Amino acid sequence: MPKTIAFFPEAAFGPALNSVGIAQAVAALGHRPVFLSDPGFTAVYEGYGFEAHPVSLSAPMPPEQMAKFWEDFINGHIPNFRKSPYGQIDNYVKDCWAAVVDSAKWAQKDLPSVLAKIQPDLICVDNVILFPAIKQFGKPWVRIISCSENEIEDPEIPPHLSGCGAKDFACHAAFRERFNEVIKPIHDDFNDFLSSNGEAPYPIGQFFEASPFMNLLLYPEPVAFERKHPLPPRQFQYLEGCVRREKPYEIPQLAQHNDKPLIYVSFGSLGAGDTDLLKRIISVLGTLPYRALVNVGDYRDAYENLPDNVFIDSWFPQPSVIAQVDAAIHHGGNNSFTECLYFGKPAIIMPYVWDGHDNATRVQETGHGFKLPRYDWTDGQLAARLHDCLNDPAIQARLAATSAHMQAHNGQEKAAAILHGLLGHD
Repeated sequence: MPKTIAFFPEAAFGPALNSVGIAQAVAALGHRPVFLSDPGFTAVYEGYGFEAHPVSLSAPMPPEQMAKFWEDFINGHIPNFRKSPYGQIDNYVKDCWAAVVDSAKWAQKDLPSVLAKIQPDLICVDNVILFPAIKQFGKPWVRIISCSENEIEDPEIPPHLSGCGAKDFACHAAFRERFNEVIKPIHDDFNDFLSSNGEAPYPIGQFFEASPFMNLLLYPEPVAFERKHPLPPRQFQYLEGCVRREKPYEIPQLAQHNDKPLIYVSFGSLGAGDTDLLKRIISVLGTLPYRALVNVGDYRDAYENLPDNVFIDSWFPQPSVIAQVDAAIHHGGNNSFTECLYFGKPAIIMPYVWDGHDNATRVQETGHGFKLPRYDWTDGQLAARLHDCLNDPAIQARLAATSAHMQAHNGQEKAAAILHGLLGHD
């Protein structure tokens, strides 16, 4: 019998599109997927043919202003992108967590009535914070972790957002100590909110908990951390990436180098505001024997006199593009990170915030590409890293093995089967 499955992703394209991929597979099993959505994101889900119900995550504002909230937030922090993950704790990270806590408070005003209207049989939430109404609705709920695997903590792996190496325990300790110190007033405020809604307070630094029903990690096992406390499969499952279906993409013909390797450059929908950096990368690519597709988001008017081997656009159907490229330069967002691994494409990651730092470190220490500082690099270093991505046999072999593993475990279908089982189906 078909059941209603509600998805509530964070108001960002990474989590949103991951949930779209799972919802596509759920619908194929005959269930009814619906989305709980920040009002600025309802059109995203409707564009994929899904029903979407708005849930206010902030004070009421015009839809166009709401849709630009995080873009403006990111652009206001561009000077902080030059700082280390540790150096970002007292600015970007602190401001982010304050906004996220506020979003949980606003959501609690709408969620009870929206859930009562939809009457879902199962709720899947992809966020970094607890929404009490979901936990208290009386139906099974699943936590989706579309960010780095270390969002589920362990004493022997790097703390989330730190960018620390797997075995750099001094870095782990320093980041945790500073994070907990800076975040304490925000965390205290969140605990007061939890208590006012009948929930027990969380330990310092924790804003969410594992679901007792199931937790789905987008992360692929070939790059998973060695944990002190392994995650029990009955409660945690790796999805080995979760690549959504997108429309086919035809690579455009360029004025030169059409027979040369193809490079894809994207800093995501939010990172496109860093136009000076993208212009610098485009300038270097114009001197190299490659072709390039560059995602410039809503800033196309900022680009003039492009090299003959570079094509820009405001948006690309990324999975369809990455499947055809030879290498990528990206910000370390988890979609870009896992899609490159899924299709066996080497990547240079230039992180700027959040788990991009973790993924940049991880791509290099697992031999799937390179971490490059976002600003402190030379033209020669970028060219050398691209050459290595395209020609290093060890990187190519590692990527081939990881890609084969991930493609043998279809993440969308695996997630849908798990959700199907939680609803009482075999």
